[in-house]
Amino acid sequence: MSGLQFWNPKTERLPRDELRGLQLAKLRRLAEWAQVRSPHYRRTFAAAGFRPEQLRTWADIDRIPFLTRDEWMHSQEQHPPYGDLPVVGPESAIRVHTTSGTSGRMPLRALDGRKDWAWTAEMWCYALWAAGVRPHDVGYVAFGYGSFIGFWGLHNGLERLGALTVPGGAQTTANRVKQIVDFGATVVASTPTYALRLAAEAEAAGVDLRGGPVHTLILTGEPAGSIPETKAIIEERWGAKALDTAGMTEVSTVIMFEPAEQPGGCHIIEDHFIEQVIDPETGREVGYGERGERICTSFGRSTTPLLRYRTADLVVKVPSPTERTWDLYQGGIIGRVDDMKLVRGTNVYPRAIESIVRGFDGIEEFQVRIERIGERDEITLALEPVATMGDGPWTQLADAVRADLAGAHEGLRFHIERAAPDALPRFELKAKRLTDLRSA
Repeated sequence: MSGLQFWNPKTERLPRDELRGLQLAKLRRLAEWAQVRSPHYRRTFAAAGFRPEQLRTWADIDRIPFLTRDEWMHSQEQHPPYGDLPVVGPESAIRVHTTSGTSGRMPLRALDGRKDWAWTAEMWCYALWAAGVRPHDVGYVAFGYGSFIGFWGLHNGLERLGALTVPGGAQTTANRVKQIVDFGATVVASTPTYALRLAAEAEAAGVDLRGGPVHTLILTGEPAGSIPETKAIIEERWGAKALDTAGMTEVSTVIMFEPAEQPGGCHIIEDHFIEQVIDPETGREVGYGERGERICTSFGRSTTPLLRYRTADLVVKVPSPTERTWDLYQGGIIGRVDDMKLVRGTNVYPRAIESIVRGFDGIEEFQVRIERIGERDEITLALEPVATMGDGPWTQLADAVRADLAGAHEGLRFHIERAAPDALPRFELKAKRLTDLRSA
């Protein structure tokens, strides 16, 4: 592996013992900063009996109390609008980004200072460079620019790297396809779902994406970016390589990326983050190869420090097999702790359903519905086949999908419904394909 494939060759190839030393030194400084300047951390550190000077060995990290989303949201409710996590007020920040609200509650609001935002772009440069993006490229960002963090950092990362950057906000899908062609885009950034939608729009307009100049798609926002079946469809329809990334509003930037030369897992940017994987029930750290909840500590966002944040993302960490020494999340983000649904004693995960559905040709979109009918839970999969599919092929498709779903879910029977063309929702940002009506 050539040093030219690294954005920061020194840290990306740092021996593990030196990397641990670097992380521990940065963690001590971050904890000291947060304790002195953030009312939240001053309070929670004291309640846990933790002091930054106690961070002498790697095992001492567990002394730091977890931060949860509910705590952050409660802080905002008690001290609106930004809560007591930030170390400064809005007068010292230059940006605010939000998450989507949940359960009718307000969204998380995260402040960034000027230095924070420069760091956000730098993190995206790690991912973009590893994906093969270079200054001569033309990057098209298929994203509705708003308060959601989305691809804001990627946009700035493309500029920082030196690529010509085309913001694709406030456009219809048809217009975005036209702009991708007109500007000669070589790199396109979108969610996995929207990459499929763009491809469908291009096909309807007679645009040959496979023969075009796009060589790389940067995907983020959904676990589908690491589902092999979904990626295969995207790559086939675009004639380009699709690479996964993942980040979150809580840190303002990307945390992990899939390099072009090694698809199938996302490297953690370990010189800027500590990522632990815990058993979500016990809170204890699990070993390589074990599924668990990822816990994030970020060194770069100084305005809103993040220490041991419980993300609710499900991951499996494995050691790197290459010259880039950073650990990987095998398969990227594989789901959410709260995504799992129990249906008649069987665990059902949205990612597992998508991996099966995307393995079949002729399916444009799908939706999953769980409801209580009488004394029994029922699960229904609505499939939207291509408009030209006849009744015979549809029956064969439905039977095959039903059988594969049952085989992967301990014999659980899925009801299959046929949706009319264009009847199911399309998504530009994070797709929501599972609805649980039982609580209603």
